[in-house]
Amino acid sequence: MVSSPVDRTGNLQLVTIYEISKILGSSLDLSKTLHAVLNVLVTHLDTRRGMLSLQEESGDLCLVSAVGISGDEFRRGRYRVGEGITGRIFQTGMPSVVPNVAQEPLFLARTGSRESADGKDIAFIGVPVKAARETLGVLCIYRLVDDHGHSFDDDVRFLTMVSNLIGQTVRLYRNVTAERSQLVEEKSRLKKELQAKYKLDNVIGISKAMQEVFSEVHQSAPSRSTVLLRGESGTGKEVIARALHYLSPRKEGPFIKLNCAALSETLLESELFGHEKGAFTGAQTERKGRFELAHGGTLFLDEIGEISPTFQAKLLRVLQEREFERVGGSRSIKVDVRLITATNRDLEQAVARGDFRADLYYRINVVSIFMPPLRERREDIPYLVEHFLDKFRRENQRKLTMTPQALSIMTKCFWPGNVRELENCVERTATMVRGDVINEVHFSCQQNKCLTQLLHEPLRADMPATAAHGAHASHAEPGAARGKAVFPVKDIVHAESAPVPLDQAPAAERERLIWTLEQCGWVQAKAARALNISPRQMAYALQKYHIEVKKF
Repeated sequence: MVSSPVDRTGNLQLVTIYEISKILGSSLDLSKTLHAVLNVLVTHLDTRRGMLSLQEESGDLCLVSAVGISGDEFRRGRYRVGEGITGRIFQTGMPSVVPNVAQEPLFLARTGSRESADGKDIAFIGVPVKAARETLGVLCIYRLVDDHGHSFDDDVRFLTMVSNLIGQTVRLYRNVTAERSQLVEEKSRLKKELQAKYKLDNVIGISKAMQEVFSEVHQSAPSRSTVLLRGESGTGKEVIARALHYLSPRKEGPFIKLNCAALSETLLESELFGHEKGAFTGAQTERKGRFELAHGGTLFLDEIGEISPTFQAKLLRVLQEREFERVGGSRSIKVDVRLITATNRDLEQAVARGDFRADLYYRINVVSIFMPPLRERREDIPYLVEHFLDKFRRENQRKLTMTPQALSIMTKCFWPGNVRELENCVERTATMVRGDVINEVHFSCQQNKCLTQLLHEPLRADMPATAAHGAHASHAEPGAARGKAVFPVKDIVHAESAPVPLDQAPAAERERLIWTLEQCGWVQAKAARALNISPRQMAYALQKYHIEVKKF
């Protein structure tokens, strides 16, 4: 039994609808999806070209996908509402058929010629693309009209079904895009609010590590709890202590600070507790101590780990009783002081060795805030550099800029002295540069003149004297003559060395070894070359410091 042309047409349309529905549900890439739909439509219907226009925010209709036209024709495919056949279809929301575009005065021919092809007329069939009674655009095809005639009603009916599927997809895509944009905006807004909430005056830090510090400061500032600031020298512990004071209810009170490492035990007692007249030689008048001066406010004791065991007992009593006697006095003085302490020492090791009283440790270690070293917050370095440069420009009336290459060197430096060393480096370089632009060659480390080498990199006798120090290991590629890093390999190059317990390993050397491995992608041979040691020595160093090599 032979099928009729009507049956064959119906089957073809059914297959076409099925293929188009699969394409529309396969991806959220609207441009790619619509182009695939037009390809199927043009192929199955044996048409000359197909086009899809959608309304933009401006209100005009613009081609979003087309098959069978050139790039120039595609760019010209733009219509105002009511303009030409396409604009009228969109305006009225009704399909339109032009049996011969060459004889239609409303046909603008922006995306195609009016002329016939192979002696046949070119017909235009267009239908509106709708979703929930809203007209979104126009779907149209161009086909050649043969001599046997053609039923445009079938084309209109079929294109209407296809346009309904497209309309639903476009509506869904726009809803998803709008929701996603809203979520992105909300995320951006919340992020800005969070950054605005967790920021401190005069403290620069956009890194995750510093944001955590800011969060802890905001959380602990309103309370009366004693705070212990931990971290390496130069990380900004005093700045954070000030922030804790000015964010607390005591901000109207005094902020008194004292460096415990700068004074002897006798002077420290006099400075903290004060003294009576005649208490000792030279005490000609009564003098208030820092505890009295800080009454109603905050007392910041820096380098708390340096005080002697004898004075630790005296300080413990003050913290427990909230009262003390001046040197040479017998009258107890009560004070209302919030105590903030800071140290760069490992107090846990000091307690274990008996150098620091355990009871005092528990008194001052109520809230601990760890200040990350600068090498762990490298994303903050460009902002810090700009801050210090701007400060130098204002103080010295100079116009200075820094090249991206120079900033890259600053970002990659190890910075054993942290923010303090960074500020000194910026100020030193800005002072010594002759012009108004700081290049990479202006840094001391690029001229083997960086004094950090003497402080942090004791050189082995058999190492070349021209090797650059490890603090600036990343200023050049590993192995480069001027930028080769030298690791302090004392105690780690001997085969007989036994592993050192983690609580006794020199923290700076172990951390620098880990940092170099990270810079070299945890390739031991490459890290050994950068440190100017042999692979065998590298293996002993890893064993000695209990470092587990990461595998990727």
